[in-house]
Order: sequence, then C-alpha cells, then structure tokens
Amino acid sequence: MSFPYFLRRAAAYWGDLPAVIHRDRTLNYRQLEARSNQLAHALLALGLQRGDRVAVQSRNCTELVEIECALYKAGLVKAALNPRFTAAEASDVAENCTPRVLIAGRGYAGYTRATPGFASVDAFIAIGGAEGYLDYEALLSQAASHALDIVSQADDLAVLHFSSGSTGKIKAAMQSYGNRMASLRKLLMGMDSQPRPGDRLALVGPITHASGMLMQPFLYGGATLVLFDRFEPEAFLADLERLKVTHVFMVPAMVNMLLNEPALMRTDLSALKSLSYGAAPMAPARIEEAWARFGPILSQGYGASESTSGVTRLTVADHAFAIAQRPERLASCGRPMGETEVRVIGEDGRPLAAGEVGEIAVRGDDVFKGYWGAPELSAEVLVDGWLLTGDLARTDEEGYLYLVDRKKDMIISGGFNVYPTEVEAVLYRHPDVLEACVFSVPDERWGEGVKAAVVLKPQRAGATHAASADDLVAHCRTLLADYKLPRSISFVSELPRNASGKIARKIVREQYWQGSDRRVN
Repeated sequence: MSFPYFLRRAAAYWGDLPAVIHRDRTLNYRQLEARSNQLAHALLALGLQRGDRVAVQSRNCTELVEIECALYKAGLVKAALNPRFTAAEASDVAENCTPRVLIAGRGYAGYTRATPGFASVDAFIAIGGAEGYLDYEALLSQAASHALDIVSQADDLAVLHFSSGSTGKIKAAMQSYGNRMASLRKLLMGMDSQPRPGDRLALVGPITHASGMLMQPFLYGGATLVLFDRFEPEAFLADLERLKVTHVFMVPAMVNMLLNEPALMRTDLSALKSLSYGAAPMAPARIEEAWARFGPILSQGYGASESTSGVTRLTVADHAFAIAQRPERLASCGRPMGETEVRVIGEDGRPLAAGEVGEIAVRGDDVFKGYWGAPELSAEVLVDGWLLTGDLARTDEEGYLYLVDRKKDMIISGGFNVYPTEVEAVLYRHPDVLEACVFSVPDERWGEGVKAAVVLKPQRAGATHAASADDLVAHCRTLLADYKLPRSISFVSELPRNASGKIARKIVREQYWQGSDRRVN
C-alpha cells in the first residue's frame, strides 16, 4: 500500500468528483492523478534521482497538492519553505537541505543561483511563469501522464519539515515514507468523522506545513480539499456556508477571531460536521464558548513535526463529557491515538505517576528519523527509541494528557515554578481579553517576574470602561496563587506571531532581557 496507489484508486473510484478547490479553480480526482504523474515524469527528466530534495515555496494553491503527490510518486523529498519566511530564513533552509530544484509559487520567483543558499539548485520552476524560470504548465504539457513504477521503502526520506529551534536556528525534521504512512493510519483511526466522498475539508494554514498533514487522509477517503490562501473571518465564514464545508482545521487564534466576528451569528454552518483545533493550547473558557456557538463538533490534539503530526486527541465525546461533568478536562489535549505510545517521564527517564509534571516522551512508527545534518541534536531528542519532546505535562488518573509548558518557557519566581500557559488560560477567562502572552522578566527581588502582554477586545456596547491592569490582576488573584500573578501587564494592539501563526513568546520577551548574559535569573 502506498500514497501513489491510494490516489490511483481514488481516480478510478471518484474520477469526476472534485479533489481540490482553490478560489475559482477545481481539480477533479482524474485530473489530479494525471497531472501529478506528469509532474513526476518531468522532474525525473530534469535529471533528479530518488532522494533528491525539491524546495517548494508558495501560498496555498492547487499546484501544491499536485506537487506533494508527484514527489511521493517520484521518490523525491519535499523541502517546504514556509510562505512567511523572510529571505534570510529561506536562504538558511536552502543552504541546509541543498535542493536540486525549486518550485516557486506566484510572488516567490525571486531566487537565482546567486541567492545565498541556492547555489545547489539546477532548475528553477515557476507556477504561473516568471523570467528566468521554467514554466510549470509547460513542463507538465511535455510529460507523460501514465503511472510510474517507483516504489518507496519505509525508511526512504519523504519530507524535510522545517521549524525554529529553541535557539532560533531553523532545523529540519526528517520524516520518512514510513513515518508518513503511520501518520495516515493514525489520523484515519483517530478521526471522529471519517472523510467520505462529498465531504469538504477547509485548510486555512499553509498546506506545505502542519495543516497539510490532513491532505492525504482526506484524499484517501474521496473528500474534497478546499484551500484558502489567507484568513479573513467574515469572508471565510461566507465560504464555509457557500461551499457547504463539512470539516475544518484551525489554530486557536483563528477560532478566537471567528467567535468575535459578528457575521458568525448569521452564517449557516449546518453542513459542518467537525471543527478540529490544534498547534497551540486553547483556553478552556474559549472552548466552552466555541462549543456553544459551533455546536458539539469540536476536537483537538497535540503533536509535533518530530512525531509526524498528531500524538494525542481529545475527541468530540471527550469534549461533551468534560463540559457536562469534568470541566477541568477541557485543559487536556486528550489521550494517545493509533499506534503511538506516550509517557510522561522524570529527569531519570522513568515514567511518572498521574499528577506529576515531567517531559512528554513518544514512541512509534511515526517518530521521525532525526534532524537533517544535525546528528548531535538528533541524539539529544532520540533516546533509546523514544522521542523527547521538550514539552512538560502531567496525566490524570484516566490517562488524559495536560500540557504544562515548554521547558524553556517555565518561569522560576522566588523558587516556585510558574507555567505561562496556566496564567494565560486565566487571563482568557476575563471577558475583555482577546489575546494574552505571559513570559518572564528579570526581577531583582524574585529572580524572575511574571509579566503579561494583553490585547483587549473592542469595547463592548454598554461597557463603562475597558479593563485596567489592576482589574486583570484582581481577576487572576481569584484563580491563581499569589506567586503566579502577573506583576505587571502591558496593553498592546497586537502580538507578534511566528511563521506558523503561533504567538511568538520569545519575541515578546526578548526586549526585557536585552543586555543580559543569560535569559534566566
């Protein structure tokens, strides 16, 4: 069984059904099969060999789905550059993975062999055409459309997934063909609503990255991928209604924006069967609000590029039970799913009892092969067959996992451990708070102080005043121990985000640590 076989079968079963929709363009399954075959033949005709890297940078478009399918068929390695990367980040990625081909989406055809990091590229291809680039459509038109006979093995490298490390240096997680197949099985086994022909999945984030992990499971089931290249809440809701979307995956910040969008009240979302959220924690108060507004269709999970997507899942049934009987469980990211084994371990590597905080360790066929070109870094996180995630968590008596924080984000104030996400969850329960970021600042008395940067919601009708810093501290004081309280709060118009759309805590914190030799006190 293989990804090429799944798509070939889908084209035979559901050839005329739409496989991908982007704006006003629709690609059916028969077309996706033929065009990805053509692209695979064209890339091999350029002289590429199995295992060569193909760099890709583009906003969401139908061609990205063709490219992923073609690379599987040709045994080539996808090295995706986030469309939000700066020029310096793109150069770092290219220098790291030495691609032989670059496929650039519209607006990204500015690289040449003279661009730092891109000297290894033999062929530059542009979607939509560009001066000095091979034309994507012309390449396809000249290539054969029959299936290839290449069969990839489980240990063959399939994807280099780039992300920022704790030092800020970009690193590449090596995901093998076997890792990706394990992820496909796991996602299909763990879904509350299995994809079927006629279903439609809305993908808002870059499909070259986390949200793209859902592409193959939905193509496997004959569903339609609906791609968005930007997120505008009002327009997004209108498209969900117009296209009768059945499944949505979003990061919590997007869910938050929809809950604050007036158009939500007049949008018909009766076709929606599943709303999955992930890639960052979501405050329990927001989960309850989303459940009330969207209906009993919420699920979420925890995972990482090193685990080839999801590790645990909090199902729709889990949400329903938590809201009815165990509200504290809304802070959980669920239990291990599929073939994945998860432990919370102490400093000595031994499993901890329920309630004790330790590091999440993961084992299974979905665990990556290490970091490209970084054996020492790989050895730090792959120990005795286990992936050490660097995330702190605890479990309850029924095996539900509760993220506490990243190790590096933990604040030690007056000898006590403070976990920023816990403070943020409390701030989110204040009706005036739209977004919050909690971090450490140097404190002469306590070593490290707890500080918050807060974005307030637009002032509510009838409200006499917006919340002040004293109001928010008083609110926290009712729910948190004294040592966890923010000692200062700054109000900002927006919070910076990284290329994946997550609030960039490190960037917010950095200004307060400038001039210090270290980032802990």
